[in-house]
Amino acid sequence: MHAFDVLGDPARRRILELLACGEMPAGDVVRVLGEEFGISQPAVSQHLKVLRESGFAGVRAVGTRRLYSLDPTPLRGVDEWLDPFRRFWVPRLDALATEIARGKKTRRDGDAQVPTEDEEQS
Repeated sequence: MHAFDVLGDPARRRILELLACGEMPAGDVVRVLGEEFGISQPAVSQHLKVLRESGFAGVRAVGTRRLYSLDPTPLRGVDEWLDPFRRFWVPRLDALATEIARGKKTRRDGDAQVPTEDEEQS
């Protein structure tokens, strides 16, 4: 299965988001996806299987628990594929960062010039 086919499913993307925060027991993944997507334990297990088989997730057994973790290796391929398209958003993000910094500086400069209540009463 191609990486974008794997990532095309919102439940699998959510699982990856959860695993990006750290290793997680299968039961916790089932609980979160059940609450957020209303899907059953067998459906979540199928999504975890797809993620494992496509290399996005790893699993290890600890006693009776199965702990899942993110494997970022396939994401490197996605990142490489996206590289030629970055020219469409990187300059805009750079411009946004500049405007945010300019706004913060303007606020800091403005705050330094505004007298406090104590200064006004003196």
